Amino acid sequence: MIKSILLKLSSKVVLQPLYRQTRGLTLGTRTAVFDDENRVLLVRHSYGTGWLLPGGGVERGETLFESAKREIREEAGIIAQEEPVLQGICLNDELFPGDHVAVFTLRKFTQAPWAPSLEISHRQFFATDRLPDGTTGGTRRRLDEIIAKQDIGHRW
Repeated sequence: MIKSILLKLSSKVVLQPLYRQTRGLTLGTRTAVFDDENRVLLVRHSYGTGWLLPGGGVERGETLFESAKREIREEAGIIAQEEPVLQGICLNDELFPGDHVAVFTLRKFTQAPWAPSLEISHRQFFATDRLPDGTTGGTRRRLDEIIAKQDIGHRW
């Protein structure tokens, strides 16, 4: 378990810049997980700043839906009890040329035991009208669109 976490973290920190330069396209997921009080789950990475929706890269041989469920389980201990709902796909090329993000919502889930990891330092549910300082702009825009039942913007 520790070895796989270290490998995943090192690949994000060390290999991600290389992937951004050598791959024409990358694909990831972000999932807005809402609890029974309609609060949304946000996470903080240990290697970056800001609060964001849990998610990450789609692995070879994995569907978008499988990736979304795997990422929320790995990052936040959330176990989907239904198929996540695809809200849209955004181009996220401001910092990462060729990066695309599939945005999902999930409302039925259970929570497994969770503790901070090498990748995720915090996870917490927040009222959507009281998001914490440092919530990323893309996260805020996607949540505004989801809450207003609008189409997801084409750019992150």
